[in-house]
Amino acid sequence: MERRVEFVGSIIIFFVLLFVYSKWGPAIPFSTTTQSKGEPMIVSGEGKVKVTPDTAVVNFGIEDQGQNLKALQDRVNKKSQDLIKEIQKLGIEDKNIKTTSYNIYPENDYGDGQARIVGYRVSINYEVRIEDFDKINDTISTITQNGANVVSGISFELSEELKTEKLNEAREIAAKEAKNKAEGLAKAAGITLGKIINVSENQAGGYPAPMYEKMAVGMGGSDTTNIAPEIKMGQTEISVMVNLSYEVR
Repeated sequence: MERRVEFVGSIIIFFVLLFVYSKWGPAIPFSTTTQSKGEPMIVSGEGKVKVTPDTAVVNFGIEDQGQNLKALQDRVNKKSQDLIKEIQKLGIEDKNIKTTSYNIYPENDYGDGQARIVGYRVSINYEVRIEDFDKINDTISTITQNGANVVSGISFELSEELKTEKLNEAREIAAKEAKNKAEGLAKAAGITLGKIINVSENQAGGYPAPMYEKMAVGMGGSDTTNIAPEIKMGQTEISVMVNLSYEVR
């Protein structure tokens, strides 16, 4: 009799504890995927477009040193003015020639333990954007033969107009892929699609970094023996992800 009472009591305690745990205990995780009635169906499509850069950018400069700062500045300024005039003769517009930096550095002597200015170094740097690729080699030759002794290289980029054009092409491809995907899913699931209620996009990774061709130029500004005679800009890729949200009927 006592054992039966203990057994019944154990069962009652078990169910009481079970009730308390289910009521106030931590939630038991379940992996479920649900879609409530009326929720939109969201699909994604990717569009990729290969494009050849249409703009070459050359970065170069003039650097010189001397003891008299004023005389040094005048000398560098005269060299840079003459150089820009020669570049303009190639038909490159002023809007495509930009000064990127002008620097003055004192040169110190620490022979007696204290800094003493013994001279100066002055540099001026430019960026030239070339839209006619037939002028690339002539521009490089003009730069290196007319005083430029600092040439970092050539980068190839996309103009804003070309970027916009190719971005729209990639959008069209991505949107078409998303629509085809939505129609296929709707047919397979036996549902009817309504109107598109939302559109969004992600430019996957943005635009690739500019491609570079390196050049070697001696300090005298006339050593062009290491410049490649043929410059190839290759291609880059624009990628866009488009998301479409559909009503489901």
